Amino acid sequence: MLTQRLAEFVINTPTSAVPADVLDASRDALIDTIGCALAGSVDEVSEIALRYVRDLAARKEATIWGSHVSTTIAEAAFVNGVLSHALDFDDVQANVHGHPSTTLIPAVVSVGEAVGASGKDVLAAYAIGLEVAGKLGVALGTGHYQRGWHATATTGVFASAAAAGRLLKLNVAQMQYALGLAASQASGLLANFGTMTKPFHAGHAARCAVQSAILARAGFTASATIFDGKGSFLTTYSEKDGEPLEPLLAKLGNPWEVIAPGISFKRWPCCYCNHRSIGAMLPFLKQHDIKAEDVEKVEIGFPPGSDTALIHINPQTGLEGKFSIEYVATAMLLDRKVNIDTFNDGMVQRPEVRKLMPNVKRYRIQDDKMYTGAVGFNEIYIKTKNNEYRLREDRAPGSPQWPVSAEERDEKFLDCAGRVLGSAGAKRALNLAINTQSLASVAELARALVPAQAGAAAQRAEQATAMAK
Repeated sequence: MLTQRLAEFVINTPTSAVPADVLDASRDALIDTIGCALAGSVDEVSEIALRYVRDLAARKEATIWGSHVSTTIAEAAFVNGVLSHALDFDDVQANVHGHPSTTLIPAVVSVGEAVGASGKDVLAAYAIGLEVAGKLGVALGTGHYQRGWHATATTGVFASAAAAGRLLKLNVAQMQYALGLAASQASGLLANFGTMTKPFHAGHAARCAVQSAILARAGFTASATIFDGKGSFLTTYSEKDGEPLEPLLAKLGNPWEVIAPGISFKRWPCCYCNHRSIGAMLPFLKQHDIKAEDVEKVEIGFPPGSDTALIHINPQTGLEGKFSIEYVATAMLLDRKVNIDTFNDGMVQRPEVRKLMPNVKRYRIQDDKMYTGAVGFNEIYIKTKNNEYRLREDRAPGSPQWPVSAEERDEKFLDCAGRVLGSAGAKRALNLAINTQSLASVAELARALVPAQAGAAAQRAEQATAMAK
């Protein structure tokens, strides 16, 4: 039984069997995700999420990062998942066809904080959860995403249920039920990209995962064979290019997903489908001193499937702009940089953007293969008043083929976290995160993610709650 075999791997693999390099890579994912969440905690979506949990007045079990709010484990996983994905600055993984850590890290840290799990156990739970996500992603196939499913959520709910269940010390039978429960909550559509509902997908998956594990531990039943046979999750959700799950299970932990294909960390806060073009164009524009006023047209080629997530051609908001190569390329031409401020509504609505953006076009590169944001290439043509330039980029910035250094990792964290914790608080949190493996309880790290004063979003949420009463 495939479901039982997967549950046995999740529950019976000892932390001591997780290699040191796997734990280190998992730590890097934790650092990146928490940094992204802290930066995301000042986004508008966090005000709504914080107001929601504050109004619940629920039992205080786990911390909402970047705030003075605590709530139940499941709701903390929800809000932290929303914040982690709010800026679309979080990591991606090729086999998952999406963002693995934005569901997993909120789940394992929230559960770990509540149960007093050690840092090493939390990292091991993350790595084992990612094994589930990666194998299911391959079994679902690229077509699952191309059809319109947001794989971050549809695989993330299983990964996070596995990781949470492990930390909650479920037995194998309970883990099978948790996976069955998660299957009935696997959801998320690409049609919601460019709205607040995209980060909701991540938070919802994390919450449903934790809830599934808690319910299973309490005796709640579900299908114990959710990945087996006719009518299973895979026969319902997978596409023709999906691989059989049985041989994939033989590869659990060999190699580990966090090592191969590995995690890709974002340098810019927008959809990863944009990143090859950014990585190629930004230094090229500076090297050749190409000015926006001299550009007559830009054409960017994508092979099949590699721009599926870029659903906005003429974005009107900052959120839509994250999923538009037309806007991202225009912003690069005008600003010579891409950062968090690039994606606010005012930047997208600038007159110079509206004037130049129609000159940026994308086109389809003919290819028999199906690609993704994480696997593919881009061809770029730039025509100015005096010259023509052609570029091609096959590597994805931040991927193992174009890696982020430890210094760049830390710089990104300090920039993101410093917006909420201040410089000293961000450095303290980073030091704890780097040394996660030595923490007796991950609760120590969670406490370090609470700012000295309530952040702006938390203050607005508190004011809104008071006014509503």
